[in-house]
Amino acid sequence: MDDMEFPMPDVEIDSVTPATLKERIEAGEHVTILDARMTSDYKEWRIDGETVESINIPYFHFLEDDIDDDILAPLPADREITALCAKGGASEFVGAKLKERGYDVNHLEEGMNGWARIYDAVEVERYNGNGTLLQYQRPSSGCLGYLVYDGDEAAVIDPLRAFADRYLDDADDLGVDLAYAIDTHIHADHLSGVRSLADGGVEGVIPQASVERGVTFADEVTLAEDGDQFAVGTVTIETVATPGHTSGMTSYLIDGEFLATGDGLFVESVARPDLEEGDDGAPEAAAQLYESLQARVLSLPEDTLIGGAHYSDAAEPAGDGTYTAPIGELEATMDALTMEKESFVELVLSDMPPRPANYEQIIPTNLGQQEVDDEEAFELELGPNNCAASQESLAAD
Repeated sequence: MDDMEFPMPDVEIDSVTPATLKERIEAGEHVTILDARMTSDYKEWRIDGETVESINIPYFHFLEDDIDDDILAPLPADREITALCAKGGASEFVGAKLKERGYDVNHLEEGMNGWARIYDAVEVERYNGNGTLLQYQRPSSGCLGYLVYDGDEAAVIDPLRAFADRYLDDADDLGVDLAYAIDTHIHADHLSGVRSLADGGVEGVIPQASVERGVTFADEVTLAEDGDQFAVGTVTIETVATPGHTSGMTSYLIDGEFLATGDGLFVESVARPDLEEGDDGAPEAAAQLYESLQARVLSLPEDTLIGGAHYSDAAEPAGDGTYTAPIGELEATMDALTMEKESFVELVLSDMPPRPANYEQIIPTNLGQQEVDDEEAFELELGPNNCAASQESLAAD
């Protein structure tokens, strides 16, 4: 819709940056958003929060000279409204139309595309290993990644292609060399940055087990097998096979203190098991996930910190602002982690959300079986990640 030419009213409309909007939401300010995208897009993916009032009125309603009062009835007349759309064009037009009618309104720069470019790095303060551990957070999709650095070296786990340059810039700012770019598995919700970073001289690492899915670039990267170790300064990153979400799903234990679990375990949920073999293979994958969690994850000391590759609206950040939690805390708050296998499998399969948007294109791209340019790659991964089972059914009572 943002490629259209809109008949702009002769009024000036202020804009707000995505970063500023995020700061306001995190500060607990009441934010009213008018989302002018089509209702189908709005239902799939939008900006939410405890203090966010989100109202969907598609932009085409504002193309009429005489807008029906019933259309505008949900909009508050006594506080600021932030209009948004996909790329920023339609929301500027909608905002100007509302300003003509006396509303206090601005619009979000670059729309949801701009929101998707927010990528924050937050230190994991409870990490007690050597070096320093950062968690990357992408609020638009809930994607998480990790940067650990010590001495003059660093490694990034689950990097995103859209932010490949960011990792290099951050390493440069920290005065370290980015030695490794590591993937936990073949992702279904976003484009991996491992190959982009490997093309720039960083050692790419993917699980050996993922090669059987048809990876075409195995000879260009290091293949990590269960028990393999990678050194970053005095930090040791150990490979821990945790199949279930995918057959090649792999976790990485950082200095014995922090387990980057990829899409196997999140702070509010466990993995969905149907993205590799579909519904037919999901029961077997769910059983495999159960075994991995019990034998390889929950067997670690209860104070071992867990951090997944995603978080959802149901996740609560820790005191340091990261989406991390000790194993013992997760066992106490997530019924799924204390069930018998049969009950676990039944629960995980009972209420799975829709599959990630464009996953049927994202997976072969991450396997190297097809190529997309950077613009198409960015568009493919817009929207929610949906790589977890239903959070509502897994939480403890």
